[in-house]
Amino acid sequence: MSAPAVLTAEVAAVRELARELVAITTRPWTLMEVCGGQTHAIVRWGLDQLLPPGLKLIHGPGCPVCVTPAATIDAARTLARRPEVILCSYGDMLRVPGSATGGDEPGDLLGVRAAGGDVRLLTSPLEALALARRHPDRQVVFLAVGFETTAPATALLVRQGMASGVANLSLLAAHVRVPPAMAAILTAEGNQVQGFLAAGHVCAVMGTTELEHLVDRHRVPVVVSGFEPLDLMRGLVACVRQLERGEARVANAYGRVVRQQGNPAARALLESVFEAVDRPWRGFGVIPGGGLGLRAPFRSLEAEARFADLQGGPAEAVEPVGVCISGSILQGRARPVDCPAFAGACTPEHPLGAPMVSSEGACAAYHRYGRRG
Repeated sequence: MSAPAVLTAEVAAVRELARELVAITTRPWTLMEVCGGQTHAIVRWGLDQLLPPGLKLIHGPGCPVCVTPAATIDAARTLARRPEVILCSYGDMLRVPGSATGGDEPGDLLGVRAAGGDVRLLTSPLEALALARRHPDRQVVFLAVGFETTAPATALLVRQGMASGVANLSLLAAHVRVPPAMAAILTAEGNQVQGFLAAGHVCAVMGTTELEHLVDRHRVPVVVSGFEPLDLMRGLVACVRQLERGEARVANAYGRVVRQQGNPAARALLESVFEAVDRPWRGFGVIPGGGLGLRAPFRSLEAEARFADLQGGPAEAVEPVGVCISGSILQGRARPVDCPAFAGACTPEHPLGAPMVSSEGACAAYHRYGRRG
């Protein structure tokens, strides 16, 4: 079948699922997609505009760049200003704002680099190990961010770094865990979420066991979904069917990728290096079990253990100043277009909040695809 024919068939299938949603939805429901990649697909293809009246889809915090707290960015900026340090991370992290500083103080890592700090963009954690070997007279610090999807690669860096005996490599660890954030949303005052579309890439690594615990405790349906329009519409239909029947269970609408046990090798690597810890999320505050911290055998690689000026720093996420409402957007309490700064004072070129910085942020999605209402 030719590419145009495949596309035509997929469009027809999406429209058929939209009609099915209209047929099965008898009352108002509010669902949340967890992943920022899903948000971008929904906005790009206008899937939320195909939903029947009363079926509301709100955007979750699903972007690790977006939820990295200002305190962590501040710590990275502090390190990057030290002449002996090479601070490295993924590209989007360089533009995420820290706390409000005033004056000429750079608010993000890109600004610190412009002011002379040695800040480098990596595409793989193992590049940090290569940097440390090439620069034995410098301290290489890797700002490690991401959900459970990227954490195994960081775990591999930790294991190889320890095994190689490289003494000038450390981590500023900011990995976060998705199920505790979903639980925090459900228990928050004024919560509206009645069902979730779970992130397929996280479940491809971790499986569905944690989601099953979440469902058992909170009695909301969770449907694992992919990132294509057809995947997302199938997930929506499966979730609404459960709600209409009064059911609450984990369903897998992404079976071509996700298995109940996830990826056993990746999970074993992850669990050998990391353990669940309480961690602040931007816009949320501290989420119990919401992060991954190094286990005892590897804690000598923590940047906090090597640099005295990181000890005793702020632990809470800090809201951006001014009119930006990114905290409410990350919690799903507001849409990007509700922000008075959206597409005016806040743009991808001059972002005020993390959701406009990240390539998976909700504000970036609305701006990129021209959504203004």
